[in-house]
Amino acid sequence: MALERFGKLLMRVAPFLNAPVASVANSRRFGSLINGNIAVLRYTGRRTGRTYSIPVGYRRTGDEITIGVSMPDAKSWWRNFLGDGGPLSLQLHGVERPGHAVAHRDDKGNVSVTVTLTG
Repeated sequence: MALERFGKLLMRVAPFLNAPVASVANSRRFGSLINGNIAVLRYTGRRTGRTYSIPVGYRRTGDEITIGVSMPDAKSWWRNFLGDGGPLSLQLHGVERPGHAVAHRDDKGNVSVTVTLTG
């Protein structure tokens, strides 16, 4: 019960934290401290047509990026990449990289988004 309340609180606070985290990730001074684990993901919403930017944690293997989505039922961004997936860009180490993302939900409810860098 307490964990569920914490999750709801975190989801309310997250939008206010995204901008400062993205600013630090883009910073020349401090970006190098977190750029190995944090990237800024940019995508166009499938319903709204608006462009969104969010900081995400990632793991990289060559041109493949894996983004684990914590508390996926409280988030919607990853749903833009269900099925055949869709285009996005990631700012990695200060460089904007285009890619194609596909979201996967396993039988335990865990969600990950696999991005194949295309440029």
